[in-house]
Amino acid sequence: MNSGPPESRYRSAATPLRVVFMGTPQIAARILERLIQTQGKIHLLAGVVTQPDRPRRRGLQLTPSEVATIADRFGVPVLKPTKIRTPEFLAQLKALEPDVILVAAYGRILPTPVLEAARIAPINVHASILPAHRGASPVEAAILAGDSESGVTIMRVTEKLDAGPILLQRKVPLAPDETQGSLKDKLAEAGSEAAIVALEKIAAGEITETPQDESLATYTRPIEKSDTIIDWRASAVTIERATRAYDPSPVARSSFRGEPLLIYHVELAAPESEQLEPSVIVSLDPAPVVQCGRGQLRLVEVQAPGRRRMPAADFARGRRISSGERFGT
Repeated sequence: MNSGPPESRYRSAATPLRVVFMGTPQIAARILERLIQTQGKIHLLAGVVTQPDRPRRRGLQLTPSEVATIADRFGVPVLKPTKIRTPEFLAQLKALEPDVILVAAYGRILPTPVLEAARIAPINVHASILPAHRGASPVEAAILAGDSESGVTIMRVTEKLDAGPILLQRKVPLAPDETQGSLKDKLAEAGSEAAIVALEKIAAGEITETPQDESLATYTRPIEKSDTIIDWRASAVTIERATRAYDPSPVARSSFRGEPLLIYHVELAAPESEQLEPSVIVSLDPAPVVQCGRGQLRLVEVQAPGRRRMPAADFARGRRISSGERFGT
């Protein structure tokens, strides 16, 4: 990799740029598909690196990642290393002769030898407006925080997590009913456009780097199943955000009459009410209205064990739910 100052690293390069894409989930697959469809004079997909095939759902059958599926469809060479800190993988990566390594939700921290395999630079598509929400769950974090906007950042990858200099950013607004799924759709589109623009600017030698303000940095961590269990002592606003942040996966959850219940969609009913103990069903209109630590929530869409997603009103009628019953017990 070019080890000179930023202005020399991005001098106009011979095109098309050879790009190696590293990513794994659906949001990365959409960016990869756009890069494949637009390759030509500016960039060429030299290869793809993704996580190994893994068992999905309840079966034991190994399933390729979403990124691997897209790469296979378009005939792009795919590497699926189980370890990326080996001489064997590094040799395979260097054999692709990447000018740029473009990373989008690969799922592992990349060691220095991998980063240095790029002749010009390793760059990353991160799903937040850095330095906010560094780390593994920026999409969920934006919704949980009640942010009014999110976006994508194209940055040069450094050894410190999501701390590299910014090349460009694109902002997107968050709707009041934004879910993790809908926001990822927006960010995949914004990330695809931003990645293409970044490659164009790198090829033309027109890119500039802006250091991140470390004093403004915030961090996220991987979402765990325990995070999705609703604590009815929290405020109605907090719980409502959580249901959106975890939809469609891993889904906010509680229990009712001793059985687990997935809760996909709720609405604020009385944001400031504190009339009953948390988790108590205040009323049925016809969907259950539940008391929280501060405020009340109306359940809109739920899923009981062995059933499909359904309106909460239908769930209440089918179970003959009464006011005064509790969730989480």
